[in-house]
Amino acid sequence: MTRIAFLGASSQIAKDLICSMAKQQGTELLLYVRDLASAEQWLSAQGLTDQCALYCYADYGQEPHDAVINFVGVGDPQRAAQMGASIFNVTQQFDDLVLSSFMLNPSRRYIFLSSGAAYGSNFLEPATVDAKAHIDINALRAQDYYAVAKLHAEAKHRSMNGFSITDIRIFNYFSRTQDMGARFFITDIVRAIRDDVTLSVSPDYMVRDFLHPCDFHQLINCILAGPEHNAVVDCYTREPVDKPTLLAAMKAEFGLEFQMTEAANVIVNATGAKPNYYSKNYTAASLGYRPVYSSLEGVLAESTAILRSSIMPTEANMEKIR
Repeated sequence: MTRIAFLGASSQIAKDLICSMAKQQGTELLLYVRDLASAEQWLSAQGLTDQCALYCYADYGQEPHDAVINFVGVGDPQRAAQMGASIFNVTQQFDDLVLSSFMLNPSRRYIFLSSGAAYGSNFLEPATVDAKAHIDINALRAQDYYAVAKLHAEAKHRSMNGFSITDIRIFNYFSRTQDMGARFFITDIVRAIRDDVTLSVSPDYMVRDFLHPCDFHQLINCILAGPEHNAVVDCYTREPVDKPTLLAAMKAEFGLEFQMTEAANVIVNATGAKPNYYSKNYTAASLGYRPVYSSLEGVLAESTAILRSSIMPTEANMEKIR
């Protein structure tokens, strides 16, 4: 039996992975959260109460486990902007919580959720295996704090070369459990479809790579089944998608109405504007990772699920999502 601990198990991406991994034979999940009551309700609603053990953060380290995945962080750019400098303390607190037990458990595997933001603010071109991080060290802005916190954690992990630590840089992630109140471009699109309103879109060109939950699950399993190593991998799909293609597809599939305007509502760029926020660093392929979904395929599949559950079931509305 492989025991896997989840720190920050109440986050959206963690919940998606829990639902997938709970179905695996020979895997026991230990979930660590801040709010036990809320987590218990969610587990019950998912029918997973018997498959997962639930603990508060203060209990971490008391139960033996073979691997730990650290999800503690910020997924919503608006919240990241609000947190400001406190992102440093949050990141370090839970990273140190895991690392403090490594001396007594040298064979334990640690997966840390980093971010493409660790590369810094220069995404005029996508990241590659030879990319350098770009941080304006003499003029740091609040939107740089998140990136620096992740970069600091990665640097600390690489210094612990004798331990099996894998940092996963996530660029964009989208699933049917997405918080539709979050300020992402993709959530703005889906809300506009759901609410039947016209979306104002800036003319700026951009490319994004939306990871599907199934491919994230595959990547985690590849890391856990692979050789022990101390390294970082970037997330990627079978193919990224640019803004014009995404908008055209959402219009064709769901009837999205949009207009290009310089006065479009500003999307919260808590980590800076990034025209090509995706990676061509395919190091994960060496672990056996083979993404099933392209960005567009994943977005269409998950958007369909969201809209089926949220749009009023009139004939006109259902026609949009058939």
